[in-house]
Amino acid sequence: MSETVVSDAEPSVPPKRRLGLILGVVGAVVLGGGGFYGARSGMIDPGALFGGGEPGRPEASARLAADFVPIGPILVSLGPGGRAKHLRFSGQLDVAREHAAEVQAQVPRVTDALNTYLRAVEVRDLEDPAALTRLRAQMLRRAQTVTGGGQVRDLLVTEFVLN
Repeated sequence: MSETVVSDAEPSVPPKRRLGLILGVVGAVVLGGGGFYGARSGMIDPGALFGGGEPGRPEASARLAADFVPIGPILVSLGPGGRAKHLRFSGQLDVAREHAAEVQAQVPRVTDALNTYLRAVEVRDLEDPAALTRLRAQMLRRAQTVTGGGQVRDLLVTEFVLN
């Protein structure tokens, strides 16, 4: 009969190779995470990295050729239950130059839609520090619905005061 002896004295991978492997994995994770963050935050343009365009590409210049259509101040009286009694809001709509006149004609309808929405929002939602991001997205969606056809690209909040 033959006996097999198992020895636990020596690991299968030498310590120097193990250190190199660990450093390689950590480096890959850090570089991958940094690349993801850069692309997600807009610091890195993945399209430009893979030959999709240059800094002077037509999409970028079209984005810069924009007009801002102002939305007059909206004053909303808030109901009981909060510290604030009034909300004052004003903003601007980011539109392409070719749609500026059409959107300008629709500003009263946009103002009506935003006024109706802001009156329906709960006071505690307005007082939440993170509320402005959610409210901005909802108001942008309403402005896009009223103007139609994808004419409004963005909503810039210029005044949002609770008092």
